[in-house]
Amino acid sequence: MTVIDSYMLKAGRRWRVTYRKPDGSQTCKRGFLRKRDAQEWAAEHVTMAVARGGFIDPQAGRVTVGGLWPAWIAKKRVSSKSSYVESLERAWRVHVEPKWGVRRLSSIHRNEVQEWVTGQAQGKSATVVLRNLGILRGICADACADRLIASNPCAGIETPRKKRKDHTYLTVEQLFRLADESGERRTMVLVLGLCGLRWGEMAGLHVADVDFVRHRLSVRRSATTVGHGVVVDLPKSGETRRVVFPGVLDGPLRDQCGGRDGGEPLFPAPDGGYLVRTAQPNDRTKWFWWTKRRAGVPAGLTYHDLRHTAASLMVRSGANVKAIQNQLGHASAAMTLDVYADLFDDDLDEVGAAMDALLLRGNVVKMLSEGTVDAA
Repeated sequence: MTVIDSYMLKAGRRWRVTYRKPDGSQTCKRGFLRKRDAQEWAAEHVTMAVARGGFIDPQAGRVTVGGLWPAWIAKKRVSSKSSYVESLERAWRVHVEPKWGVRRLSSIHRNEVQEWVTGQAQGKSATVVLRNLGILRGICADACADRLIASNPCAGIETPRKKRKDHTYLTVEQLFRLADESGERRTMVLVLGLCGLRWGEMAGLHVADVDFVRHRLSVRRSATTVGHGVVVDLPKSGETRRVVFPGVLDGPLRDQCGGRDGGEPLFPAPDGGYLVRTAQPNDRTKWFWWTKRRAGVPAGLTYHDLRHTAASLMVRSGANVKAIQNQLGHASAAMTLDVYADLFDDDLDEVGAAMDALLLRGNVVKMLSEGTVDAA
């Protein structure tokens, strides 16, 4: 039941709407100067909303974005990898909280969110912008589900598109030249460039993960660099996988493992812990930049490009797509084909040549059967 009545202030008469929420509790909206204003508000926000089944308590939207953040990130900790959660927490502190933390949910409008996203896109990568928007959108989605607000102000926002970076592939000669210039990191570089591991997967390997009988590496964990530290978690796929290493790595890996405890990192940091990924492609203060320069390989080469190099060598060796998918830890063979479509482009030439040969043979057989050519 909705009741509209008046009350007196020093400034004069005011009107209020008293109504019951769906949970049975009673609340009111005060401050209307005219009875008509109170009636119109009640009709729109209470009577019609209840009839449509879309009643939203106007007071509920007073909750702030920051007020819902703890519950939202707690949910992510249950379903996501620690390294991903760390990246969300950092994005919240740096980008989202300063802008939206104290804002009431009901006060946020779609055009404001669009302006925020557009402004960020001018100086930040698409990945950063999308992560920031994803946090705000997720919090607002929870608010909608809990009927704190009627709609998500982040819906329909135009976002920047991620630009697919061209892959850099090394030849076998370039890879081994890079490894030879890497000194004590030679085996590490070869594992990245021949086995196709992600940096975190390589850094997370233990001595006991090397199987010299079957030439396999067990990828059980990922030691991902987050900020200036390392977060150890499951691999990106969430599952352990076994990858093959070629015979050329047998000797170097035996040397790397020699006399060490099985629980130690295979490629340890100077303090014996997990390696921290610090080098950037153009950071002249780091060993990787100088190693690339001495080896004469592209200056923009990244650690992840060594994974791409491994994929290219697998394709050139004739390995089937399913085997490459398993080696790289992709979710599906379709993903492998999509990520490395440029590597499989040459296969189209082979398909065309094979089709031509097939059609040519078929045409010759047909002409022979019709007696249009001399069988002799």
